[in-house]
Amino acid sequence: MPDQDGTSVSLKSFKGKQVVLYFYPKDDTSGCTKEACDFRDNLAPIKKAGAMVLGVSMDGKASHQKFIAKYGLPFALLSDEDASTSKAYGVYKEKSMYGRKYWGIERSTFVIDAEGRIKALFRKVKVPGHVDEVLAALKV
Repeated sequence: MPDQDGTSVSLKSFKGKQVVLYFYPKDDTSGCTKEACDFRDNLAPIKKAGAMVLGVSMDGKASHQKFIAKYGLPFALLSDEDASTSKAYGVYKEKSMYGRKYWGIERSTFVIDAEGRIKALFRKVKVPGHVDEVLAALKV
């Protein structure tokens, strides 16, 4: 997938490092901002655990650039505009808000080990306390 600069990013290039791959619904919305800032604020212990963070949403490059600049996010945000990666990871779901049904990303996090295998999976993520769950999974 392309990152905020249009550079193609593949998980294969991170072999040997743990990756926190988190899928979120939309840039600069309340829950997504809180989640991104929690990862930003806990990046030191994440890096100490030998991991890096990548965020994924269906937003485009320009939206990601604004989101990163506004909140000082020190990690890449990837654009899954056609939802192909979200579908492959099983996080593109039918959702409902105020009685209206629509398709979008279900907030989910995958912790991938240094060999490229999924080590932990969190679905229907509740933002408060989530980074602590991720840190615990990284240390296992």
